[in-house]
Amino acid sequence: MSDNSCTHHSFQDGVPLRIAQVAPLYESVPPRAYGGTERVVHYLTEKLVALGHDVTLFASGDSQTTAKLVAAAERSLRLDPDCGDPLAHHMVLLDLLARRRAEFDVIHFHLDYLHFPLSKALGWPNLTTLHGRLDLPELALLYRCFDELPVVSISDAQRAPIPSANWLATVPHGLPADLLSFSPQDRGYFAFLGRVSPEKRVDRAIEIATSLGVPLRIAAKVDRADREYHEREIAPLLKHPLVEFVGEIGEHEKSEFLGGARALLFPIDWPEPFGLVMIEALACGTPVVAFGCGSVPEVLEDGVTGFLVEDMDQAIAAASQVDRLSRFRVREEFERRFTDLKMAERYLELYRTIASPSAGLRESA
Repeated sequence: MSDNSCTHHSFQDGVPLRIAQVAPLYESVPPRAYGGTERVVHYLTEKLVALGHDVTLFASGDSQTTAKLVAAAERSLRLDPDCGDPLAHHMVLLDLLARRRAEFDVIHFHLDYLHFPLSKALGWPNLTTLHGRLDLPELALLYRCFDELPVVSISDAQRAPIPSANWLATVPHGLPADLLSFSPQDRGYFAFLGRVSPEKRVDRAIEIATSLGVPLRIAAKVDRADREYHEREIAPLLKHPLVEFVGEIGEHEKSEFLGGARALLFPIDWPEPFGLVMIEALACGTPVVAFGCGSVPEVLEDGVTGFLVEDMDQAIAAASQVDRLSRFRVREEFERRFTDLKMAERYLELYRTIASPSAGLRESA
């Protein structure tokens, strides 16, 4: 069953598309502080509007956008003390979308698999960007069940656990070119930006910096689930005189924080699906020292935009050599590969493929 009422001429290059962007409701779009998925949805939505497309954003009511906003919850659920069942709000979101389906040429989901039964039953022209890790055993079964639904990866490495899913393409994240300021000169410290959690390994960052006698500034969020880990494992390390814990920072603070760093330390210990903070650093001209897990080798060019390492000895040695890298070249690589325009243009290619009556829904070139 399908209610696709669009005509083929609507999908040619240069003709505006009617696009629905469907975001999770846990954070606003953009998020007030930490929130990678919602931030990427914001950059993509705003660029699509700027390119002349008719975009409707399904998100929380406290979102800010130049697109048409359909609020499926009054405010972001993480900040709503009265929210006891976030799934109920997402069911409302899907109902709102179903009622307005005929208004769109293509629907772009960012909800993981929550909408899969509805999309499969109604035959909506849709694609889903998968923003998280996929190495959970139940997911292989799920993607076999819904193997006709087109999905997009944010790195090739992200696909490894479910290679047989209906992958359309890999589309790296992108940032507005003017979002973060280029800093030609650092201010002599290393930076860590992200979450305090076992897989992010801020303890490694502390060891790298203190081994070299370089100050480390940590801008990090501590989720409720990680508070015990933080108090037990990380808080004692923060007493070192070279370590400064800044806490969670907002978008407007990142240029100064990342731009002033000699390098971003990204010593992760998990299959990172993308790592938005890496390209935020590159936008500032700041190189990255990172363990080569997950997407990292796809994002960084070893010896150009940073260093890829396999162990702590390599990490310490690499961090001691970051001054050899050109911050101008780091910024150039960001502009070449990771802007919002490049991201939006790639998605538009996919939208037109999906919206076309003769759409082929397997990997695109």
